[in-house]
Amino acid sequence: MAEELKIGVLGLTHDHAWGNLAELEASDLGRLVAAADPNAELQDKVRADTSCERVYDDPEEMLSSETLDAVYVFGDNLNGAVGTAMALATDLPVLVEKPMASTVALADVMLQASRESDRTLMINWPFAWWPSMQQALAMAEAGDIGRVFSTRYRSAHNGPRALGCSEYFCEWLYDSELNGAGALMDYCCYGAALAAAVLGRPSTVTGVSNRLVHDFSPQEDNAILLLNYPDAMSVTEASWSQIGHVTSYVGVLYGTTGTLQITSDRLLLATEEHDMGVEVDLPPVPDHWSSATACFLNHLVNGTDIIPLCTDTVGRNAQEILQAGLESCHTGKAVSLPLPFLNPYV
Repeated sequence: MAEELKIGVLGLTHDHAWGNLAELEASDLGRLVAAADPNAELQDKVRADTSCERVYDDPEEMLSSETLDAVYVFGDNLNGAVGTAMALATDLPVLVEKPMASTVALADVMLQASRESDRTLMINWPFAWWPSMQQALAMAEAGDIGRVFSTRYRSAHNGPRALGCSEYFCEWLYDSELNGAGALMDYCCYGAALAAAVLGRPSTVTGVSNRLVHDFSPQEDNAILLLNYPDAMSVTEASWSQIGHVTSYVGVLYGTTGTLQITSDRLLLATEEHDMGVEVDLPPVPDHWSSATACFLNHLVNGTDIIPLCTDTVGRNAQEILQAGLESCHTGKAVSLPLPFLNPYV
């Protein structure tokens, strides 16, 4: 068997780090050899939870000191984007947690670094590994529900602290500069990625956001984006004030001959014959698409494809949707895409 890839991780303040690092610990394709984060408590945790050999305060020091094969990035949306571009500039493939960045300008820097280095940039969307999501997207691609003319996705809970997120995570989620916004950036991103993957880039984005419940943060705790296409539309919703999870983490693909409703463990198909929907049998997911780590490392070792939802182009276009939505929320007007700057890599 080939030698395991040597992986470094930049940033540990994103709580999603720990599940992904646990998957890396269980993989025979790679191992964590180095981590960089200035927080002593997180340094202790990565030593305790993984086989990580060396820990650094500074990401640049880690990148210059270590001989690595690839990098994971689990920092805030701003510094994570900077670290991603830095790693790509040293010819290292990168797996970065969703969303791609805090702004589309930073996403473009990352995309440019990937193209210029010819190294993989993968954006991890946790719902990409649902068997239901993979099957729904495969059915849509195959035309099983006709032409898809609309998508919808809602992400909601009662706020990061109520959900039990760590203070390291909450500290930057509630910081508009480090996050990029509030609930809009954190949770509208899923529906933006789904729309970008299925429908592409919209013509216009209209956004509405507000702080409706929680007064401990100046950020919006609810947001809705409406994406308009020449022959389709999409809605992505976010809430940091919803009680319970009814209606949350539900995606829908609307086609001319059928409708697919997607939850984490179930896929329903509604047709004219079965208008209330029937459950779709979910085939086993391919081993190389069973998790972010499996997808990323198999791509690097065995040449398998990055799952389409997690490509850098989808991630970048989702970021542009979020940026347009944020601008629309501030101006009260629909914002046309593409946004007024030129990126030769899109």
